[in-house]
Amino acid sequence: MTKTRLLFLCTGNSCRSQMAEGWARALKSDQFEVCSAGLEAHGLNPLAVRVMAEAGVNIGGQPSRRLDQLPGLDFDLVVTVCGHAHESCPLFPGTARVVHRGFDDPPRLAAELPDEEARLAVYRRVRDEIREFVAGLPGSLGE
Repeated sequence: MTKTRLLFLCTGNSCRSQMAEGWARALKSDQFEVCSAGLEAHGLNPLAVRVMAEAGVNIGGQPSRRLDQLPGLDFDLVVTVCGHAHESCPLFPGTARVVHRGFDDPPRLAAELPDEEARLAVYRRVRDEIREFVAGLPGSLGE
């Protein structure tokens, strides 16, 4: 059985797309060959790494990369996880299906919060929402 080649795409490949890649590797590696990328590469967000580790998923070794740094663009499925990536999503060769499933941006929401625990709560909420989405794949694509 061949695995579905899945790309999670976000603006900076630092948080949401990284979480989605981590969850897909942890929960769906039997179904998907997965990676993530961004329109830019902002580096891994340390709070995203931390809350994923709390859930038992290590994303600390995943590279933060731009879409043009991927070895090939031959995907079966591309999931944009932020509005900017969805609006700016490039065309993919072949038969790639592009689906948008936006999630809140933890760094933006947490920026004005008064303490670390409040900031972590935002990251944990989005982490759990992404987990639920990934766990439901492919059904959660709305087919």
